[in-house]
Amino acid sequence: MKKLFFLFVLSFTTVFPQKISDSWKTFFERSNFLSTPNYAVTIQYFQRLAEHSPYAKLVTFGKSPQGRNLYCLIVSKDKAFAQASAKRTGKPILMIQNGIHAGEIEGKDACMLLLREILVTKEKQNLLDKMILLVIPVFNVDGHERISQYNRINQNGPTKMGWRTTAQNLNLNRDYTKADAHEMKSFLKLFNSWLPDFFIDTHTTDGQDFQYSVTYGIEKNGNVPPMTRQWIRNDYIPKMEKGTEESGFKILPYVDFKDGDFHKGLVDWVSGPRFSHGYAAIQNRPGLLIETHMLKPYKERVFATKAVITATMNVIADKNRKLVELNKNADKYVIDTYSSGKKAFPLIFQTDEKNSKKVYKGIESEQIDSWVTGKKIIHYTGKPFDVEVPYYDEAMPKDSVYAPKGYLIPSEFENIVEIMKLHGIKIETIKKEKFFTVEKYKFKNVKFGSFPFEGRFQPQYDFDKLKETVTVPAGTFYVPVNQRTVGVILHLLEPLGPDSFVKWGFFNPIFERKEYFEDYSMEPIARKMAEENPKLKEEFLKKVESDEKNKNSARQRLDFFYQRSPYADNQMNVYPIMRVVD
Repeated sequence: MKKLFFLFVLSFTTVFPQKISDSWKTFFERSNFLSTPNYAVTIQYFQRLAEHSPYAKLVTFGKSPQGRNLYCLIVSKDKAFAQASAKRTGKPILMIQNGIHAGEIEGKDACMLLLREILVTKEKQNLLDKMILLVIPVFNVDGHERISQYNRINQNGPTKMGWRTTAQNLNLNRDYTKADAHEMKSFLKLFNSWLPDFFIDTHTTDGQDFQYSVTYGIEKNGNVPPMTRQWIRNDYIPKMEKGTEESGFKILPYVDFKDGDFHKGLVDWVSGPRFSHGYAAIQNRPGLLIETHMLKPYKERVFATKAVITATMNVIADKNRKLVELNKNADKYVIDTYSSGKKAFPLIFQTDEKNSKKVYKGIESEQIDSWVTGKKIIHYTGKPFDVEVPYYDEAMPKDSVYAPKGYLIPSEFENIVEIMKLHGIKIETIKKEKFFTVEKYKFKNVKFGSFPFEGRFQPQYDFDKLKETVTVPAGTFYVPVNQRTVGVILHLLEPLGPDSFVKWGFFNPIFERKEYFEDYSMEPIARKMAEENPKLKEEFLKKVESDEKNKNSARQRLDFFYQRSPYADNQMNVYPIMRVVD
């Protein structure tokens, strides 16, 4: 009988941990799980945690455009509050980032509860034996303070919340490579100085209704090294899903419906490095995107987020040294494969048609007439259903590039060099004039959209590759590819990359024409060129006959000769960054 009573008490205290004193209750708990605190109250709680425990230290790592401090709580049983001492412990470093979209703020409240269990009530303190924690309470701090009950029309709570973008109206979860935002520049310094072994970014999703409390994304295709891919697919995902579901929360990968219809299948996707978990991937690290479901009550979403983070920590704690070794091997692999090994590096992926089966737990819907829209709109009935559907979670490279020996960046483009250094890329400066055999890109068919994206006009283009020998002056920057950040380098500098500097509009001036001619100056030059070069004249006449627009435009007819004359700008549409081949 005594044994049975002991087991009952043990199970009761496991499910319901020791009573929390009122002084340690969070704003979220005090509001009956309906609200989230403002930034000042949030940081006060994190500061209390740091003051209460010798294992925690709250540090600043930057300022927002509106002057607010960016904070990170470092938690280490070894009191390893600096990057170098943390690495010496040999323990994996887990970084958790909350509030990048400040209206999606469950992660902040979930981390308060979890950190209290580690540092105050101590029922989870044993996790610190196996890892070091870095927790960013709120990343988008200015957006967090743009508080309103109307900021997220699709979302069920909290009562008031922050705004999606920064004070400069930039979406931080599109900014990981280009780093336009002050906040992102500060984050990249933090990330690449600590280089965490696992990264978590917490969000709330939009989209269809279903039974799941939470969804997740993690890169597990060819954009991560094979040893990382194997660990994620075989070790991490099954254990994380199991741990989350044992906590009482249904979980699903963060997927789309094939052709907009779940009956045709669930489609996973490969994230580009502008996004958090895609950025972790090109840094050779596992990165987890947590997306709670917007229609679930805020309380459920907070505890679901906490469950996923806790399950992740339990996986990391199990054979924790394995993750550290895995990441070292991943860094070596990308150097050996894409730099020394000269294999093609994939920049763009497409979903493979191979699929497995997965049970989808949905909510039934119907189409109802809407006099407002003049058509039918979807209405969810609340009735659950389970159905087995195809699951597409494998992707194949669509476009790849071979890495050169290095890249040459003219000194006048120091602005991108500074961003590259934030990414942890090692860059040298050439001390004296030097010869190189290089490949250059020359763009053609350049077009721009009519509307900016994230404050930038993005070019679309084709290009040709040219090979030549050049002499570069002292002060030119040289980026060797033989380093662990080879994936970051290629994504930033190769025009094929969707998140390259040139795609993000950093080099838009090279597409602009700056010199022009007067008709009376160009016409005699054109006549002379045609007289001296019969083939050129023949080419011109054919173009006039075949192109009605050219035929009827005196300006375009003269421009034909101007572009082939020594007066034309030979640098227009030429990418100033050169690929070193010898």
